[in-house]
Amino acid sequence: MIKPASKPTLIDLEGVDFAWHAKAKPTIKSAHLRVEEHEHVFLRGASGSGKSTLLNIIGGIVTPQQGQVNIVGHDFCQLTELQRDKVRANHIGFIFQQFNLIPYLSILENVTLPCRFSKLRRDNAIKRSGSVIEEAIYLLSRLYAKGKFSFDRTTSELSVGQQQRVAAARALIGQPQLIIADEPTSSLDYDAREAFMTLLFDEIKLSGSTLLYVSHDPTHQHLFDSVVDMSVINQHHELEL
Repeated sequence: MIKPASKPTLIDLEGVDFAWHAKAKPTIKSAHLRVEEHEHVFLRGASGSGKSTLLNIIGGIVTPQQGQVNIVGHDFCQLTELQRDKVRANHIGFIFQQFNLIPYLSILENVTLPCRFSKLRRDNAIKRSGSVIEEAIYLLSRLYAKGKFSFDRTTSELSVGQQQRVAAARALIGQPQLIIADEPTSSLDYDAREAFMTLLFDEIKLSGSTLLYVSHDPTHQHLFDSVVDMSVINQHHELEL
């Protein structure tokens, strides 16, 4: 019997060590993680287990003191900060736990922001919806399914749950190759959580994106190809963030 060819590896971490400063205990120690292209992975772990730090390493926001970090075909440890920014802009949609929205910009301006920094994502949005604005409105309309909502408002006027949905639309626009979601439903009620998960998986199915999803809530684990615990990835079991 001929075994099917394995899919390309999109996330490949080997022996990764990271500490926030020279005298600090390592937050990440001897971490290993491999995620294949198109795979959907649910990452779980107790508070303080290093989940958010790990996502920052994968997203190229911080670099480890030791180990290999290969993301979407790029060796992040060999790239400059500017080069990592470019890879992230083109290939990674990041839903941050703190959202990182720009408060003085409108909802639409925040969602379309990735397309200002990435021609690839801009072209993808235009190809699907005719314009970047129309693609943003489509994504927002899916997340704000109930009633009418003005997308010209600034994000500083929004509730925490509304901001979370804007952050999700911003990550999804332009069909990035990798979606990293850090506690993306933590501020949403049940109906909004279900709408978000439906949109997320619909968009990923259309784009073929790989998903790395972190949550304390096990409700949606059954939707994923695999569930990985931080205690398996991170060999340091006495962590303090």
